[in-house]
Amino acid sequence: MADQQESNTLASTFPNPPSFWRDFTPDKLARFDELKAVHAQQHGGDSAPTRIPGLPDELINLQPPLEPADGRWRVFGDQYMLDDKLPTLEEQGIANLPSTAPSDSRDVKHFDRALELKRLAKSLLLNFLELSGTLSRNASHAEGKVQDLRTLFINFHHILNEYRPHQARESAITMMQEHLDRTRTETMAIRTQVDKARRVLDGLESLSVPEVPKPLGDGDDGDWEAAALERESDSWAATDALFA
Repeated sequence: MADQQESNTLASTFPNPPSFWRDFTPDKLARFDELKAVHAQQHGGDSAPTRIPGLPDELINLQPPLEPADGRWRVFGDQYMLDDKLPTLEEQGIANLPSTAPSDSRDVKHFDRALELKRLAKSLLLNFLELSGTLSRNASHAEGKVQDLRTLFINFHHILNEYRPHQARESAITMMQEHLDRTRTETMAIRTQVDKARRVLDGLESLSVPEVPKPLGDGDDGDWEAAALERESDSWAATDALFA
């Protein structure tokens, strides 16, 4: 009963926290750190084994568990493996329908997956029509045809999954190419602005605005200021023309 309840908890969409969360108290964590420091000191510091033997029962859950011996574990009702590879249909207990190549040679580059997908698609349509006819005559005989459809769909999905590494590589290549193109575009825009700024500076150096001498006597200061303002306006107009 307890095992069934634990299995239901792991398969739940929103599972409750594991029961051993209550063991992670400040006092127990401090005791565990002290034991870990003593263990490291006794076994050569950093080279000490990561697991501490002989822990008290109340501190067992504070030590990370070992990797699964068979390389498998379950999370939310799904099974995962340490060696992240696509299991064969035979390992999953599913009949291997493709006939162009045996299951152990699926990874050879000459295996025509596109042709096999077309064959499976036609088989799916044919079996669906047969299922419809069976349901119209005697629905109790449809179980076998439903199982055939299930096997076809799993084989179809399995071949699609074999394309996942290729899809991941192509997605990474596309993402890196987009990043490279964006970087090149930004670099070109920066260089364009730098060249434009250099041309503006070169144009400013070539400008020579003659100064208007101020009259020494009791001349009209208003005429001199008007002439100076006119010269400044001409200089600003020339600068604006360079930035245009």
